[in-house]
Amino acid sequence: MPPELQQLLRETSRSFYLTVRILPGSVRTQIGLAYLLARATDTVADTGWVPVEVRLQALAALRQRILGRTRTAVDFSSLLAATPSGGGVSLDSERRLLLRVEDAVRLMEGCEPEEVALIRRVLDVITGGQELDLERFELGEPGSLRSLATADDLEDYTYRVAGCVGEFWTHLTRRRVFPGATINDRAFLDDGVRFGKGLQYVNILRDLPRDLAAGRCYVPADGLAKLGLMPRDLQDPTKETVFRPLYDALLAHALEHLRAGWRYTNQIPRGQFRLRLACAWPVLLGVRTVAKLRREAVLDPSRRIKVTRPEVRSVLLGTITRLPFRGAWERQFDEALR
Repeated sequence: MPPELQQLLRETSRSFYLTVRILPGSVRTQIGLAYLLARATDTVADTGWVPVEVRLQALAALRQRILGRTRTAVDFSSLLAATPSGGGVSLDSERRLLLRVEDAVRLMEGCEPEEVALIRRVLDVITGGQELDLERFELGEPGSLRSLATADDLEDYTYRVAGCVGEFWTHLTRRRVFPGATINDRAFLDDGVRFGKGLQYVNILRDLPRDLAAGRCYVPADGLAKLGLMPRDLQDPTKETVFRPLYDALLAHALEHLRAGWRYTNQIPRGQFRLRLACAWPVLLGVRTVAKLRREAVLDPSRRIKVTRPEVRSVLLGTITRLPFRGAWERQFDEALR
């Protein structure tokens, strides 16, 4: 990957960059490119100071370019003109990413045809989910708070934005890293999808106050109704006691998805230690976040619940030192819950 794109990957991926760096070289570029392109589509979708109709148009154009349905580079000038400059490292990095997105597309097109198809497939699903999200939450009356309707809607959403990534990751690494290993591929793929879903569930449950402030409630309305609650009630921290049973049920569901992700990690051949680490880190950090969310007040918008940097370093060091020891390695999931 060219140095400019490598730097953008580092600036825009934050903690995921650690995972990319540890990946086997045979899949590092493909996964890095898929991430950069997904980050570009996410930047377009989340540029809140641009009218939603403009974002949907730009997102559709970028989707068509990524899928190879057009050879014309996407013109982001109207979107970039509306984006404030000097908005900090993150915002400036996202502006530069949009300016370099054509480089990433062309580099992707130079990959092996089967891998281009995998990258295009996952980005097609992701951008479709982003478009649905914009239509669901931002079209119509501004300033309103809207919710997903059912648990099935939530499960579908987590697949579109993250479960499909587990699917992509599985097909690519199975093909490139351990093609000859004897594995139950159907179960392995299912666990890969659940792995991605579990990480997204954790994001949703951790970021609940922030999403509510943005007019988005990913907690299903039918579940809230059973408790006599409406989405707007979640903006009142005093409702936590009433809301907690549903929240804890969602946490338990997230944890079961993460357990599938841990099972997935342990199905990877032991000799593929780079790939094992790349999978173990997000699973264990997700589990630690669940442990915190079990104990904390989750409706208080003044609190930002997250794993600390020392805890991240502890997970990284712990996985590396336990790699040679099967029992100590496999106990890490349950230990992260304490």
